[in-house]
Amino acid sequence: MHSALRRDLERTRIVLTTEPYPDSRRRRGLAEHVLWMMRFLHIHHTGEDVGLWPLIRVKNPDAGALLDQMDADHQRIAPAITALEDAARAYRDDANARQPLLEALAGLTDVLLPHLRREELEMMPVVAATLTTAEYHDVEQEYFVRPKSFLELGAEAHWVIDGLGEDDRELIMHVVPAVPRFILLHGFARTYRRKSSLRWGHGPAAELPSLNLALLEGRS
Repeated sequence: MHSALRRDLERTRIVLTTEPYPDSRRRRGLAEHVLWMMRFLHIHHTGEDVGLWPLIRVKNPDAGALLDQMDADHQRIAPAITALEDAARAYRDDANARQPLLEALAGLTDVLLPHLRREELEMMPVVAATLTTAEYHDVEQEYFVRPKSFLELGAEAHWVIDGLGEDDRELIMHVVPAVPRFILLHGFARTYRRKSSLRWGHGPAAELPSLNLALLEGRS
């Protein structure tokens, strides 16, 4: 999910800085996708704040300082999410709001990308050492899966696997049981491809792979 966020935030920057700039239909599709990503990010952080981090704090008191850093990161990211949402709504209605959207996008990435890196390299190893697989699965289901509709999960699944290599794609999809996996893969594919084509076109944005840390730092 972190890799998908990094990928589409960068795709958005590419589209907004590459001429010809989006026409009205593409502009609205791009703005709606930015708003969707920010809703996803807010829900994701809420699940961590109320579900995952408190459990780690109870089971692993030594992780307190790092958990405090995670909380502080979320506090810094929240207003940047709001600013980007406001800018996306303005751009959806007015092509002249492209530059403010770029500025809000840069403001979010400045605080979000270091947080994602810290979470992956520092926090998640602590989570893995603290929780059993069953405990993590229970948290994931309660706070990150069950609150969402099947329609939301279908859109999210295609977003996550977009641009992944075949091995990573198979690894992720086989976490889902066979019947819902079939529905997710085949029932939502056409809609995702249509919306993705509208947003990214067929240029460099569309060709950008899912940006894990190794790829991101290799591009730096």
